[in-house]
Amino acid sequence: MTASPPTSGRAAPGGPHAPHVPPAAETPRPPETPDAPGAPDAADAPDAPDAADAADASRAPLTTGTARAARTSGAGGVGGVARTVGAGGAADLPGAREDDRLPPPRAPLGAQTWKEIAHLLLNLPMDIVGFLYVSVWVYCGLLLSVTVVGLPVLVLGLMGGRRFGRAERVRARLLLGMRIEEPTPIRHRAHGGFFPWLWACLKDPVGWRHALYSFVRLPWGIATFTVCLVSLFVAWPVLPWLARGLTHVDRMMVRALLSPSDALERRIAELESGRRTVADTASADLRRIERDLHDGAQARLVSLAMGLGLAREKLPEDPQAAARMVDEAHGEVKLALAELRDLARGIHPAILTDRGLGPALSNVAARCPVTVTVSVDLPARPAPAIEGIAYFTVSELLQNVGKHSGAARASVDLRRSGDRLLIRVADDGRGGARADRGTGLAGLTERLGSVDGLLLVDSPDGGPTTVTAELPWRDSADG
Repeated sequence: MTASPPTSGRAAPGGPHAPHVPPAAETPRPPETPDAPGAPDAADAPDAPDAADAADASRAPLTTGTARAARTSGAGGVGGVARTVGAGGAADLPGAREDDRLPPPRAPLGAQTWKEIAHLLLNLPMDIVGFLYVSVWVYCGLLLSVTVVGLPVLVLGLMGGRRFGRAERVRARLLLGMRIEEPTPIRHRAHGGFFPWLWACLKDPVGWRHALYSFVRLPWGIATFTVCLVSLFVAWPVLPWLARGLTHVDRMMVRALLSPSDALERRIAELESGRRTVADTASADLRRIERDLHDGAQARLVSLAMGLGLAREKLPEDPQAAARMVDEAHGEVKLALAELRDLARGIHPAILTDRGLGPALSNVAARCPVTVTVSVDLPARPAPAIEGIAYFTVSELLQNVGKHSGAARASVDLRRSGDRLLIRVADDGRGGARADRGTGLAGLTERLGSVDGLLLVDSPDGGPTTVTAELPWRDSADG
């Protein structure tokens, strides 16, 4: 039996061969082999595979690394040759899709994991240095403590421990991604001399916690270095989780022993700022009082003394002129008394001391060019210092209302809420007041902050304006 001629294309339903397909659309097929004796012809085979079906099936994804027989071409039945696809054969097949290719190789460990591994490996040398430093420093300091040199040695060691703690915070920030605030430094000027500064350094909790951190870290540094180094060779698949767990312990140590006490540090900063504000305010008040006395009452009293001296000289010669000069001097005395009264009211009004906030604020409201309604609901009088600050706060706010707001009406409301004294001053003016423009409100904010107070300004453009001040409440018996 002669071999049937090669066919390209699929068999038509009504004949043994299909019309010729252009070479560009042909499905690749292996070279033709002669039929075995007695083998049926391709056209006569009852279950011959369809060439188009084989081409469609060849578009399905191939399993990587699995040997798979390729589809036979339409040239022959059992005479087709099978193809085997290896591990990278999908990219070699004609017409393979882009998503059939393997992804590029990636590093088994991420960048953060390598940083944590580096931190664990650096634990041993850093902990050895810290342990030796603390051991030698404490040993020398205790031996020399019986002499005058011992205490300065301990102080220098604590300062060095602070520097070592700073280096450890930098290492934790770079390798562990931690943000630890720096503790407040010990300033020599803040303690007023060498011995007070020496005693403050010896009581420094931050330095002693840094020394404790350096002393207790050596066993942990040896353990983490050993575990991490061995895991790099024998347990690297679980090294990311192992490194994360070990560095979590490091993070807890750094946060517990090297970080400052947040509440204490904030309180120290607030007290330092309040002390500066109080000192600046007291200095400004003294300068204002001196200027008012020099330019006002003092000048009038000097003029009064000169007028009385001239009247005394003219009294024998011209009694009427002397009488007129005495009358002028009497008017100057009244003006001087009024200026002294205003000056005393600016320092501390007598009505506030005698009758309290309600009458004192009503007196301030009566002098304001704007109609002011005053409401004071206090169960008792606060401490004199708080009472004075509340009085001057309302007085300055009402001065701003009269000068800048353009309002027709204003209101003042004082009441106690828990351990706070609340002051609310509102007006129906044009608004636009801001506490951050270097005006009197900024100075008032600083003055209230010096005593743990607070000032809030709500003044949209077009009004109305509401200013709320809070002061800590202290009873009058507490001072």
